Amino acid sequence: MGQRHMQLNMNSAPTFINFPAKGKPKRGDTYELQVRGFSAEQIARWIADRTDVNIRVIRPPNYAGPLMLGLLLAVIGGLVYLRRSNMEFLFNKTGWAFAALCFVLAMTSGQMWNHIRGPPYAHKNPHTGHVNYIHGSSQAQFVAETHIVLLFNGGVTLGMVLLCEAATSDMDIGKRKIMCVAGIVLVVLFFSWMLSIFRSKYHGYPYSFLMS
Repeated sequence: MGQRHMQLNMNSAPTFINFPAKGKPKRGDTYELQVRGFSAEQIARWIADRTDVNIRVIRPPNYAGPLMLGLLLAVIGGLVYLRRSNMEFLFNKTGWAFAALCFVLAMTSGQMWNHIRGPPYAHKNPHTGHVNYIHGSSQAQFVAETHIVLLFNGGVTLGMVLLCEAATSDMDIGKRKIMCVAGIVLVVLFFSWMLSIFRSKYHGYPYSFLMS
């Protein structure tokens, strides 16, 4: 069985391989599951590219998205109605800044790529049982990887906020020093870990920083 896996260049399961009518399978005849994802649309598109057989994927209507959007709008509408006598919260700069920051962190971590490609949450090696949360290629990612990147970006952002507050705040000098040290530690640690992920995906990247 192991020799057959080597002959077919299989290192994970399940594996989709197209055997052409003439000749041996080429590299493109193996479906890259960890890169393309598990979605039926991606598999159907790959089959059409390799065999000219078109498979139509029909999914039942998914009302979860519209329902969640309606619920969110209803909650926002209810809050606005309850606070109709005092609408100053709509002009709260801190609230809008926090909402914008959450959106930016979600987008820069790769959430939209996950929504489009539908990658697995992680990958478990069938031979060793080791679970990988970081994809080894720069052309793909796992869902867990985006969560880790979001956490690291958030840590760097929090460190920068603490540094800015330490420099501009009117608080006691001792508290400002603590904020400054905490901000430097957060930026250094989380940026170093972020760079280590970058180096693991872009092989040959020459630069490193502390623990990366």
